[in-house]
Amino acid sequence: MNVEDFDYDLPEELIAQDPLEKRDASRLMVLDKNTGEFFHRTFDDIKEYLHPGDCLVVNNTKVIPARLYGTKKDTGAHVEILLLKRVEADVWETLVRPGKKLRPGTEVVFGDGSLTATIEDIVDDGDRLVRFHYEGIFEEVLDRLGEMPLPPYIHHKLKDRDRYNTVYAKYEGSAAAPTAGLHFTRELLEEVKAMGVSVAEVTLHVGLGTFRPVKVENVEDHHMHTEWYRINQETADLINRTKENGGRVIAVGTTSTRTLESAADENGHVPAKEDWTSIFIYPGYRFKVVDGLITNFHLPKSTLIMLVSALAGREHILAAYNEAVKEKYRFFSFGDAMFITDTKG
Repeated sequence: MNVEDFDYDLPEELIAQDPLEKRDASRLMVLDKNTGEFFHRTFDDIKEYLHPGDCLVVNNTKVIPARLYGTKKDTGAHVEILLLKRVEADVWETLVRPGKKLRPGTEVVFGDGSLTATIEDIVDDGDRLVRFHYEGIFEEVLDRLGEMPLPPYIHHKLKDRDRYNTVYAKYEGSAAAPTAGLHFTRELLEEVKAMGVSVAEVTLHVGLGTFRPVKVENVEDHHMHTEWYRINQETADLINRTKENGGRVIAVGTTSTRTLESAADENGHVPAKEDWTSIFIYPGYRFKVVDGLITNFHLPKSTLIMLVSALAGREHILAAYNEAVKEKYRFFSFGDAMFITDTKG
């Protein structure tokens, strides 16, 4: 498979720059994964496509204000550090800019000097291991000095930090939001539960590998980033019971999908587990757990458009995406949603 097989034309004006005022007011394209038929709805209509006995699986990770602006201690030059994942207590793997000037041993000062950092090492893809120095609680210092790490295609400043987190976000650690979940309100989730649909929570801390382009021609040669996930016993039992009773497991987002498919055994049984995953899902993959997927519209030639193509078929996905462009859907993180399902089931 060639990476060009997952390309499509997207006018820049369709890339959503701001979240809608109401989370569940976004548009929803429902795509039948078997026939390729699609239906234009609004997100609140998703209730019509859920059935008693189904289980929605959401990712309860929380995005931290992971973008820090500082200066080099020796020259005063401006630098940017983006936290990707915690390696140990005060050491993080980070993305830095400008990279060439931040060599091991470089010291960086943030804000009023209450937070400083030392570049310790250069790792994969030019990322840096950075050790932070501060007094008090790191999360509180970060909350004061950091900014939300919006994706590079969003150029507007975020007015409300909460809008780049889901209403069920709990556990801090992500450098990017599990954006499919941004469409849910607390009220909509309660309505879904009242219908007899279960809501199960997993945790996967999202890294920026999601936004890194696939640089190889041959899809199979792409090296996936690793992300940490956790599934507790209550969630594992709920998912396994849903499958045993003939219900559908519907992942809210590609991160929930990757979590479930990473943890499950060959028979589709999901254990309670925490681990690192670098699973790469592309056409030809056989899904073990996930029956349906609520997701946003993804970047051309990205690993995420490959994942949804694995579930619904590449031709069905590209036809749906071209229709979404024609109908002027809003794309990417703050954009509209798609529900990939069996509409006849």
